[in-house]
Amino acid sequence: MRFEAGAEEEFEAACGLLVDRLVRWAGEQGLPVDGFMAEAALDYRHRATADGRLGLWEPRQVEELLLSWLPQKVTELPGEERGDAPGTMRTLLRFLHAVQLADPRGPALEDSLAAVDAAAQRYPAAMADRTRWGLAKFWAMTAAEQGVDVLDGAALQRFAERAQRGEVAYDQQALDTVMERRLTGRAPSSVARAEPQLPVVLPPDDELRRRAEASTIVGQLRGLAEWAGRDGRAVTAAGRLRMADARELVDVLGTGDKAEGARSSADLPRLGLLVEWAKKARLVRVAKGRLYAVARARPVLTDPLQLWLRAFEACFELRQTLIGARSGWHVESMLFDAYEDVLEDVLNTLYSLPYPMPWPRLRDSVHLAYRVRFQLDGGSDVQHRMWFEHADRDLRTVLDTLVDLGAIEREWGMADPVFLEADLSAEPELPEGMPPELAELLGAAGVAPDPAAQERDRRLREELTAGPVELLRLTELGTRAVRQRLLAVGRDAPLVGELAQASAAGLLGVLADDYDPDAARVELADWIAARGERDAALRQLVEAVRSMPFRVRAQAMLAVLLTALPDDEGERLLRGLRGDAALAPLVLTALAHHELLSPEDMTDAEHLLLIAENLLQLVELAGGGDGAEEVLRAQGRDTRDAVAAALDSAHPDRAGLEELGQLAARALRTPAARVGRARKRRRTAGKSGRKRHR
Repeated sequence: MRFEAGAEEEFEAACGLLVDRLVRWAGEQGLPVDGFMAEAALDYRHRATADGRLGLWEPRQVEELLLSWLPQKVTELPGEERGDAPGTMRTLLRFLHAVQLADPRGPALEDSLAAVDAAAQRYPAAMADRTRWGLAKFWAMTAAEQGVDVLDGAALQRFAERAQRGEVAYDQQALDTVMERRLTGRAPSSVARAEPQLPVVLPPDDELRRRAEASTIVGQLRGLAEWAGRDGRAVTAAGRLRMADARELVDVLGTGDKAEGARSSADLPRLGLLVEWAKKARLVRVAKGRLYAVARARPVLTDPLQLWLRAFEACFELRQTLIGARSGWHVESMLFDAYEDVLEDVLNTLYSLPYPMPWPRLRDSVHLAYRVRFQLDGGSDVQHRMWFEHADRDLRTVLDTLVDLGAIEREWGMADPVFLEADLSAEPELPEGMPPELAELLGAAGVAPDPAAQERDRRLREELTAGPVELLRLTELGTRAVRQRLLAVGRDAPLVGELAQASAAGLLGVLADDYDPDAARVELADWIAARGERDAALRQLVEAVRSMPFRVRAQAMLAVLLTALPDDEGERLLRGLRGDAALAPLVLTALAHHELLSPEDMTDAEHLLLIAENLLQLVELAGGGDGAEEVLRAQGRDTRDAVAAALDSAHPDRAGLEELGQLAARALRTPAARVGRARKRRRTAGKSGRKRHR
């Protein structure tokens, strides 16, 4: 239910299979469905969202699909039947829940349906709003409205030539809006897929609250707000604290600033940082010449965890205070211009890492970001080195602040070997012995490794292996805060323990999709423990595998039980299910795949079950239909014997075998009777109407 951004063939196959099963299911249930609109919805979730989870639909994603993505991407030509996108979306949501593909971390079905209902009222107007269209759709619709047959390539080309000569009337204002959205990256299609994060373990909020209360920064921010009070404290015309008040606060808050000899509160950097921090955190504000505590912040001040989280969020607004130029004699570093992006990338990089990040590796990864962002072609190597050193000093200042807050912790030690892998410089390597002429040609095309990058790689390796280095990791408070930010922008950030109330199928599906083996073992153990009686919990898990209608997913769910149960319990469980008529094909496949069952240990009947299961899963992985035919055809004549063996097996999925026989017959261009008995496949839903993506 999730595919990497580059796994287009795999996604297309899964999408085709899901839509085919959806259309079939909708026909059986008597529910409205437009196959193309369903495909467009899955396409949106895969291509235009940060997490790409096909089974999770929050209200914001439902709204963006119906009011932004479909209006931008789907062209409904004049006179063409309009697709029922809201009705299809309701059916898709019901289908995902009915076949246990809905992500258990998402909203309840009723909440998702309510989101569709809310967006459905605005959907027709959104589809007709030219400013929401994509560029290709804009010109296709303009051409169609002027009588051009857009399905005729030559006619469309003639229209394009007339438009280039200025002979076509069109809505210039709408086109300007379309182009602005395209250039500024505000279109849904401009969202980049984020790297998946590993599951994290966090203590309860009460424990995090206790740690937040121990933070010096939290105490100082609370003390500053209490000092300002409801009546406020007078400030100078420049909005700074008066010197007498500043000296008092240095003592009250224990900032450590040297107040003796200071002529202005601006000469007290630590106090100045706290005041700006409290302002950005909306704890205090300046109004009418006085510094006041914000009344609405009182509940936050009494909850140390919420106060800590508020302070953490405010760090993203402290650019000027932390690293801004102090006078006209100074200039800002590269970090100043990329502050929020770099800070977010650094924190996301540290998040969920199983090992602390060595400073040299983090530093050089930020340098790569600078090189991409600023295109450092001009200037000498000495200048570049100065620029990077300036940015490094500023980054250390920011990290120091996060350490003081308690979001990051530092230690010294040897870098874990994982940070010594070969992709340090992110440059391609050429095979040894390549002819010099070809190497030169590839170098001119930008394929050959950059000698400077190779030298940076060598120095980094040397630095990481020479001895102890500074190691950085997020604290549990920092992890809690970064996870909150990740979720806010729609990224997936699994938390061990969050699936305790999930259904058995939901649990196993998420563990198969998103969890590493160690985290899966902990999550599964917590889920079983939450149900009290272990045998009953295991029966629920087995039943979830049994009832999963998608065989590839059922196989993955069963694999979780095999690998995530403690000791050899998973193997014993599966061996006990070897005689289960419904589960035997999946069990045999899992045991064989993990080399726990050899071919010699299987009976002839089990061999046939294994062949049948492999073929049925192959059909699913190919997306069914034409994709499966192509795969079977590529296997050659041996397919006939394998399919015949499968059809002679006692495999419980008779409908799947029936379809397999028909697919093989078409693939091999032989009558169905030649590869086994196959009854006519009955489609319970009509064909999905195909409209055009533009």
